[in-house]
Amino acid sequence: MTFVVPSLGTSHYLKDCLESAAGSVGVRASIILVHPPAMEPRFDSVPNLKLVASRGRVGFSEACNLGIGQSDSAFVALLNDDAVVESDWARELLGALAETPGAAAAQGVNLQMANPDRMDGRGLRWNRSWQAIQIGHGDPPPATSMPTEEIFGVSATAALYRRASLDAVVFSDSSIFDVRLESYYEDVDLACRLRAAGYTALSVSAARALHAGATTTQSQPMHRYSLIYGNRYLVLARAQGRTFWAGLPKLVGRDVLDLGRSAADLDYRKSVGILDGWVRAAKNLSRFANTGPPKVRIDRPQGPEGS
Repeated sequence: MTFVVPSLGTSHYLKDCLESAAGSVGVRASIILVHPPAMEPRFDSVPNLKLVASRGRVGFSEACNLGIGQSDSAFVALLNDDAVVESDWARELLGALAETPGAAAAQGVNLQMANPDRMDGRGLRWNRSWQAIQIGHGDPPPATSMPTEEIFGVSATAALYRRASLDAVVFSDSSIFDVRLESYYEDVDLACRLRAAGYTALSVSAARALHAGATTTQSQPMHRYSLIYGNRYLVLARAQGRTFWAGLPKLVGRDVLDLGRSAADLDYRKSVGILDGWVRAAKNLSRFANTGPPKVRIDRPQGPEGS
């Protein structure tokens, strides 16, 4: 298997990230670090490390595509440069995928780096407002003995993909992730396409990782919010087809609610980011919109809404 680690070189956890991947037990793993050309990484302590320079400061999607394209492994793990996996993380996920041939991907429980007693998430799901959210974010982690569970999709923060399933949903240019999304919702878009192709995804509680979170984009919070709020419309427009338009008022309504809250909190960066996200979505919606039937079913909970 191959670990693909996209990095802009700004994460303080990059060395720990690479060393944790190299320390995987029970598997034969190589590591591909995708980095900007201006970055000159040296990690002599990391065996089987291949350095791949991108064409510049590219988004997460393009960096992942570049790394995946450099691998010929049957399984590819994507790992944020601010995430650290436990030594048996890869072995647990490989085992789960071996037992479930119809699963395209698996992820473990990602714990918050600053507070390991709380989860960053253990997979992707949709809330009632059609926002893709992390399952269990902020909750205590489940027991490692909890059975493997089918989920909507995996977060590319730290996940293992079956290469054959990725090859089944590539775009015409052979890319896996849509580079137009740049970052945020790019893994949700991939999850939708994989489910539309008949694949499932798994959450494996025995596999654990620590994640610092937003270390790359925290210096540009407005751009981060723009991507989050703008990309959601684009992904849903492609996945839901003509039914997207019926749900559009609810999508906008939730964003208006978030905009009001950020304005009340005097969080101008989030407010501007949400507005810019609307502009981003409006400019690109025609390129993503699918006029046919829904490509994938999105089940939303009927109880209290997650956030």
